[in-house]
Amino acid sequence: MSFALLGIGTALPPGQLRQDEALGCARALGGPALAAATWLPAVYSHSGIKTRHQVLGRRLVDDLLNTTRESQSAFLPTESTPGLGPTTGTRMRAYAAEAPALAVRAAKIAVGESGVSPGAITHLVTVSCTGFVSPGVDFALIRELGLRATVERTHVGFMGCHGAINGLRVANAFATADPAARILLCAVELCSLHYHYGAEPDKVVANALFADGAAAVVGGRADQVESPWRIAATGSCLIPDSADAMAWVVGDQGFEMLLSRKIPVLIARHLRPWIERWLDGHGLTLSQIGSWAVHPGGPKILGAVEDGLGLPSAALVPSRAVYAECGNMSSPTVLFILERLRAARAARPCVALGFGPGLVAEAVLWR
Repeated sequence: MSFALLGIGTALPPGQLRQDEALGCARALGGPALAAATWLPAVYSHSGIKTRHQVLGRRLVDDLLNTTRESQSAFLPTESTPGLGPTTGTRMRAYAAEAPALAVRAAKIAVGESGVSPGAITHLVTVSCTGFVSPGVDFALIRELGLRATVERTHVGFMGCHGAINGLRVANAFATADPAARILLCAVELCSLHYHYGAEPDKVVANALFADGAAAVVGGRADQVESPWRIAATGSCLIPDSADAMAWVVGDQGFEMLLSRKIPVLIARHLRPWIERWLDGHGLTLSQIGSWAVHPGGPKILGAVEDGLGLPSAALVPSRAVYAECGNMSSPTVLFILERLRAARAARPCVALGFGPGLVAEAVLWR
């Protein structure tokens, strides 16, 4: 038996940012090297993003665009620390203040839709790679949702964009082991807190892609609950010669994202052989997959998946739509896509797919 999905919820911060505004903020935060860079507009216009959300608020954005300091935000650039931005400690205090409430919003929706009483939830799985605080998100979920004090907690931390898939693997294990299990999984990421203030190209690209959001799912064992969405299998593949392709490192001025231009090439070269072997092990072929929830790491990554797997252009429309409206929110993003597929009664089998530091591909097969 396996995990069956009963409810799903998503939440975004109120601070919506258009991509042209994001470009203006990049010029304000990047120092002299970016203030007049002629190549920077193309990075933002070709990103595939129209809007995104961030927890730091509209007042900060207005200050950056208008060269004012009305917000008095610690994230405003200063003359004493040009090109550096706030310390990691300052960024973690912002995470502690903002992440729990956003996670609670998503989880309340998921629990409400599931029909499972908060007091009946036996396991809580949290996912995040953009902050550390304890007691933190799990504590807030227990307190604000009214979960019982004996709920069993597991945290999936620092695993990057595929973190929610790792969390689903944990939830699936709990559901398989315990017929009475009712699991709440919540992923929350505040990528904007780690905005890079310098002009290093890979970090500038990351600034143009990442955003904030939270998503949650509730489920139980498939033979104990009614649900058309059930996990049939999970899979993982460490892509060869990729250790330097993607990294997520704790630095003195926030967490630093390292992105190599060879990521799409590696995905296009190595993804299909693994996916075909994995699906074959479960009696399926690529052509039999009815829908895809592919994490949109960026337009080139989506293109590499599409080309590498030989998918029709319509297959990744949900991924591109979420990405255009919300940006790359790291781990919650694939759950946003799953929410749309489920609401649209998308065909199954469905494969959810994400990529993270390593470079590692992670997948979930839904039946």
